[in-house]
Amino acid sequence: MPIKRDAADMWFSKVVRARDGHCMVCGTTENLDCCHVYGRRNKVVRWSLDNAITMCRYHHRQMGENPALFMEMLEDLYGPGHMEILHEKARGVMKTNRELRLEIAKFYREQYRAWEDNPEGHNWVSYN
Repeated sequence: MPIKRDAADMWFSKVVRARDGHCMVCGTTENLDCCHVYGRRNKVVRWSLDNAITMCRYHHRQMGENPALFMEMLEDLYGPGHMEILHEKARGVMKTNRELRLEIAKFYREQYRAWEDNPEGHNWVSYN
């Protein structure tokens, strides 16, 4: 059964795609997806900007089918230190409720709108 997406997921996805602007593998700006390093079931990092990158649908599928290749690409992109920190962060626990998800949606909606007003000077901030 697919994981339900709500406003927090939609705004988070928009922010990740706006932040990166292109597929982090091939550089295309077509058919972009927000790709999670640790899947959306892991709520502690589900809405963390350091847990998501932008990829085209082709590379999203390719990396999903080849997790070792995905990890290699991420270590090349961010460095092994980033991946170690993310791994530790992902081991935590986070319970969500409707109010928290609405707060996360509002946070990323405001981030996105601030970026729209000043794309060149915007500094992205993660909710957690």
